[in-house]
Amino acid sequence: MSAWRNISLWMDQLEEPLTARAPLREDLDVDVAIIGAGYTGLWTAYYLKLLKPALNIAIVEAQTAGFGASGRNGGWLMGNLLGEDRLLAGLSPQQRRASFDLLHGIPDEVKSVLDREGIACDYRKGGVLYCAARYREQEVTLRNYLKKLYSQGLDESDYRWLSPAELNEQLRVATPFGGIHTPHCATIQPARLVRGLARAVERLGVRLYENSPVTAWQPGYVRTAEAQVNARWVVPAVEGYSVTLPPLGRYQMPVQSLLVATEPLPEQVWEQIGLNQGQAFSENSRQVTYGQRSADNRLVFGARGGYRFAGRLREDFNLTDSEIELRRYLFGELFPQLKDVRITHSWGGNLGMSRHFRPHMLCDPSNGIALSGGYGGEGVGASNLGGRTLADLILGRDSELTRQPWVLQPGRIQALRRWEPEPCRWLGYNAIIRSFVHEDQTLANPASPPWRRQLASRLADFMEGFMH
Repeated sequence: MSAWRNISLWMDQLEEPLTARAPLREDLDVDVAIIGAGYTGLWTAYYLKLLKPALNIAIVEAQTAGFGASGRNGGWLMGNLLGEDRLLAGLSPQQRRASFDLLHGIPDEVKSVLDREGIACDYRKGGVLYCAARYREQEVTLRNYLKKLYSQGLDESDYRWLSPAELNEQLRVATPFGGIHTPHCATIQPARLVRGLARAVERLGVRLYENSPVTAWQPGYVRTAEAQVNARWVVPAVEGYSVTLPPLGRYQMPVQSLLVATEPLPEQVWEQIGLNQGQAFSENSRQVTYGQRSADNRLVFGARGGYRFAGRLREDFNLTDSEIELRRYLFGELFPQLKDVRITHSWGGNLGMSRHFRPHMLCDPSNGIALSGGYGGEGVGASNLGGRTLADLILGRDSELTRQPWVLQPGRIQALRRWEPEPCRWLGYNAIIRSFVHEDQTLANPASPPWRRQLASRLADFMEGFMH
């Protein structure tokens, strides 16, 4: 279907024909049934097959591999996990360092798979630049963040402060106040990764069925409109689409992230901006901005999206003029030479957010259910960790992966925290986001008096704390 090309820049760039695999039309009996051909489902199948090649595994996908967040994200392959500081707080210094090393190793682990399977997805490990780039308060926040990281046992090899001059050597923004560089991140072309993984698991003997939306699931089976898969293990790997598979929607709230991409920019423009080593970058505000220079020299830039009442999925990602112009305004503040650049692509996706922003991996052997999710926008790397962890959990392996604090014990869905009922979620989300927008507008205005700047930040801090 040519419509699949329109869901993101990344899918539009694919050279391959987007022809759907055959749907599921007959009943199956398998060892593992996986719902969803995104990163989590594909990584789980991949590592299960590496560890136990004889396993009979089937994946059922509602659309095509990469239709969801795996084909729409910003292309950051991070060696991090959302909320890792809170997750690791109770560990000893030695345990905490080992967990950080496990997380930091995610990009290199993915690179080893890319090399082994011949997946070309524009992998470049240039790290991340977290910039204080629009107002002075960002420098204070970033320096406090760095102190917190160092207090947890990390050091300059993990996160290093950059003076404005040092920042300019990698990224030149209009008003640099400094920044932090961490090497533990790569940038990729996400659709090429997910499509390459789909082919890799098929070579290993995994059966992948597309255009096969799941209509019901329970321990022991997955049902589509035309057939049923009976399985010892069921892995619902659907992240933001959990609302389509009760009762998962109680535990994962779908939110949207929205992105734009410019036309390819000439080399002389990139000489003014930098980013010549595949670095990702983020301007340190609660607008949650993120960007990278694509392999074909576009600026790919995103910012916080939204939440729909009752957790409804957003189906139409034709961004409105105001959604596009907000992102143009934000990157134009960083790079004034791009304020009038042509934007060729705009898109978004649904991602999963767990209560208290805690990613989770769990396995319930009595019911034969294993799941990983709640990545909160950091799923490109976290899903690889999730796939490796679920493979070990399903096979009963006691490993470093299964002993991490994000692996829930006891491993039942009921161990997850539920989101509040509506309208509490919708009212709370919008109140929090409005406080963030108010803070950003106040701090970005040089004429704002000090008392107003402090009040705006304190309100946003309070609301952010309430959110967690």
